[in-house]
Amino acid sequence: MKALRRHWPRIAITLLPVLLALAHATGIWQLTAFERLDHLIYDIRLRATMPRTLDTRVVIVDVDDVSLARQGQWPWARNTMARLTTELLVRQQVAVLGFDVMFLEPDRSSSTERLRQIASGPLRNMPGLAAEIERLAPTLDHDITFAGALRNRPVALGYYFTRTPTPSAKGQLPAAPLLPPGTFPGGTAYATGWNGFGASLPMLAQAAPAAGFLNTLVGETGDGAIRSVPLIARYEGDHAQPGYYESLGLAVYRLANGSPPVRPLLAPGGGVPRLDSLAMGRLRIPVDETASMQVPFRGPGGATGGSFRYIAAADVVEGRLAPGELKDKIVLMGATAPGLQDLRATPVGAAFPGVEVHANIVSGLLDQRLLAVPDYAPGYEVLTVLIAGLVLAFGLSLLSAPRAVLLGAGTAAVLVALNTWLYASHSLVLPLASALVMVALAFALNMSWGYFVESRTRRGLVRLFGTYVPPQLVNEMLQRPGRYSMRAESKEMTVLFCDMRDFTRLSEQMAPAELQAFLNTVFSRLTNVISAHRGTVDKYMGDCVMAFWGAPIDTPDHAALAVRAALDMADAVRDMNRIHRAGGRPEISVGIGINSGVMSVGDMGSTARRSYTVVGDAVNLASRLEGLSGHYGVEVVASGTTRDLTPGYTWQELDSVLVKGKAQAVAIFTPLTTEAAIAAQRTGQLQRWAQVLAAYRRQDWAVGRNLLAPLLAADAKKVLYQLYAQRLASMALRPQDPGWDGATRFETK
Repeated sequence: MKALRRHWPRIAITLLPVLLALAHATGIWQLTAFERLDHLIYDIRLRATMPRTLDTRVVIVDVDDVSLARQGQWPWARNTMARLTTELLVRQQVAVLGFDVMFLEPDRSSSTERLRQIASGPLRNMPGLAAEIERLAPTLDHDITFAGALRNRPVALGYYFTRTPTPSAKGQLPAAPLLPPGTFPGGTAYATGWNGFGASLPMLAQAAPAAGFLNTLVGETGDGAIRSVPLIARYEGDHAQPGYYESLGLAVYRLANGSPPVRPLLAPGGGVPRLDSLAMGRLRIPVDETASMQVPFRGPGGATGGSFRYIAAADVVEGRLAPGELKDKIVLMGATAPGLQDLRATPVGAAFPGVEVHANIVSGLLDQRLLAVPDYAPGYEVLTVLIAGLVLAFGLSLLSAPRAVLLGAGTAAVLVALNTWLYASHSLVLPLASALVMVALAFALNMSWGYFVESRTRRGLVRLFGTYVPPQLVNEMLQRPGRYSMRAESKEMTVLFCDMRDFTRLSEQMAPAELQAFLNTVFSRLTNVISAHRGTVDKYMGDCVMAFWGAPIDTPDHAALAVRAALDMADAVRDMNRIHRAGGRPEISVGIGINSGVMSVGDMGSTARRSYTVVGDAVNLASRLEGLSGHYGVEVVASGTTRDLTPGYTWQELDSVLVKGKAQAVAIFTPLTTEAAIAAQRTGQLQRWAQVLAAYRRQDWAVGRNLLAPLLAADAKKVLYQLYAQRLASMALRPQDPGWDGATRFETK
């Protein structure tokens, strides 16, 4: 929870793209850019998963440039169309013939009307001429000839719907719609609505058993690409029966399968049922709110696309195909000649033949290779955006930069993989763009905030404390940079002074460059020990190093860490002396003073030079204690306050002292190493030493000398024992002092 509170601004800014994506997903703010990206993703995925195989069941008879060159300009005479129809349905024995061309105007190449004009003009008195013309009319009228070729054969004509302020109608629609007007409940539109049409001549429309509209829907994002085609459309004009009519692709498929009835399947939703699919027997065709199905493109379009066989219409008219070569095939006739303007933009090609769009619909229905945009797509979008957004908001804010990069990439990969799996395995077309854009924006904002805001704070923190504070503490501070500053504050801490003894003698024996290198080596070693125990180096003062514990990071065990550091520093000096002896260099010794107490810590100094340091009476006492170490013959001298804060160590009391600047006596101690502590406990040395001090402080000199004698005999070289032996001997010559408190006074450092 602390980490969350610390990073809440970063989390909040990461959630902004989540809110943006949710606004789009819920329809509050529809973003065209997201829709375009979704279409781009859909197109890429569609192209990647197309079968790219030849469907031998569907053939396209193409009015191409070659056919126009051989048969003349379009439209061709209806008797030519009759020959083409007869060739396909009789000689080739195709299963179904669908026309992706329209026959809106009467054939002007027919001679019937001209003969009638002649018969009613100068030759009107010629007996039997008018009757003979009427008898020959069926053979001379190309529209009648074409209608005869269509009659009672599996043919579907094409037409188109229009919607204009003033409805217009041309030609004739099928006698009855596919579904009556009352098929769907009121309250919403279940298909696109139209009030006008352009269809084939009545005699042709009445002759053909089926017809379907050619309208396609272009996306609203401005790319003009056809991705879906309506299967049914609602006509609500006055020039034909109102109701729901079928598309050419659906009409051709139904003709090829015995014209099964179509049943709309509704799904409940929000009080108004939603059109879910169209059913024909066991086949269910998923559709969207416009009753459109996604076009299941097989591959690139055109004669060289490899999805369908293309045959030049001129070859059919001229009978160049072997009899029965197209037997039982579903044939669609259309035009790909550029001048006829039947090329469309699709996800798989910018100039895709319109007739092949219908061929892909038929092929997809035959294979039941149907893509669905489910009604829960908005809910799926909201859920993925929300889950991914929360994962990123918290994960990116709490993880390190490398792990955050992995999390961002992994989240995007999971979203893409899930979406692709649902598409490939279940034919579900689900939105992905909003989630991906959200991931990208969330990552960018989070990383930018981390770099420009938090990293700036961190860099400032490193700049402030990096010189003084060990790297591991700086890393901890970076977790909550806002907590730390150089503002002065008072707190309980532990301070340590470490001074090299006889430094003047050493400096006189070395050249300046050699002395500099020597000091750098010693201070580097001691500083490493301090840093290893989480201490902060305050400053170097000639041959002395000053460090403290408890700031800038709160450290409850500051006293124990300082004591452990002091013991390890003494060990480090002994280790360096072994190296110096081997190299013929002078040995060194150190004195260390430690004190714990309340002190002020912060950025202090003058306007010209400032530093992060500690000041106070407790600091001064530590400095005085460091100067006493040589007097008592020990390496470490600590105050009673430090001793009380470190019960885990074994201590030997040294004295009670009054140092310069202090009005009260202070008990001082030295910590024992583990080996020394074990030996002292085993021999009872510490207990006897405590008795010596007690006798000394009550001025019982004789008892003190008797108690000290065994200790001195066991360790005659110990400066502490020698010091007290001299004191006891000297005091025995003086009378007892009633005002004596047992404290030793030091007037100098």
